[in-house]
Amino acid sequence: MSDGSSGGFMPPADNLSALAAPEVQRLAARMAQDAFTRIFRLTLEGDEAALQSAVVEIGARAGNWVRAAADDEARALRLALLVGGVDQWGLAYAQAFALTALPGVSVLLGGLRSALDAADDARFQRAFAAVESVESNAIDFKMELRRNIHLALWHAMIACEDRDEAFAILAALGGMLVALAGHMPTLGWRLVADALANIQLRCLADAAASTDLARETTEGLFVALRQALPREVSEPMFAHANQAVIAWQQARRTVH
Repeated sequence: MSDGSSGGFMPPADNLSALAAPEVQRLAARMAQDAFTRIFRLTLEGDEAALQSAVVEIGARAGNWVRAAADDEARALRLALLVGGVDQWGLAYAQAFALTALPGVSVLLGGLRSALDAADDARFQRAFAAVESVESNAIDFKMELRRNIHLALWHAMIACEDRDEAFAILAALGGMLVALAGHMPTLGWRLVADALANIQLRCLADAAASTDLARETTEGLFVALRQALPREVSEPMFAHANQAVIAWQQARRTVH
């Protein structure tokens, strides 16, 4: 887990890095994102044939990538990352958009596990538990995954023209960030800070959040986090995010 702070923070060891190097973990997060967003888009479009075809194609590609790992344990971890990643995207979107079900996601996840024999399934369950049981395990995967989920929801929020819809996403996103800080007491606030820094960078670099409603909800998100989190969590979190933004601004001035 990269860390740009000046405090010299060293995160706890990732016990799974020997089975999945950081670049493999980040790739797993991106593959999960691509799989979910494609299924979600086709679900919204209502093209059942295209959705079924995409689920089959995504499942085959995922299976090939899993089988390309070096050994059984590494294969189990790759599968655990993909399944966990797609599932977290599904849960986040279900919460933000009040969805009751995403059948395409369920079919994909069921298909990825249905091909496992008893020994493979036991290895998968151990790998899945290992990712969840220790904050720093698969931390590069967690960082990439959560950053992309949070930014996707923020982009959806600032794109809203309906005030009620925008504030529903704001409530869901804020709740996810607060829950993340509580669920991962050592590293969670750093993942939240990463999301906040990236939101600010999008605003600075891309002039995002350009409408009054987008600015109001973005500011509301930051205010809500300050109010919901204990000061001993929120203060270093916002300082960490601001530090990343300042470093980006300084780098830009150096280049220009």
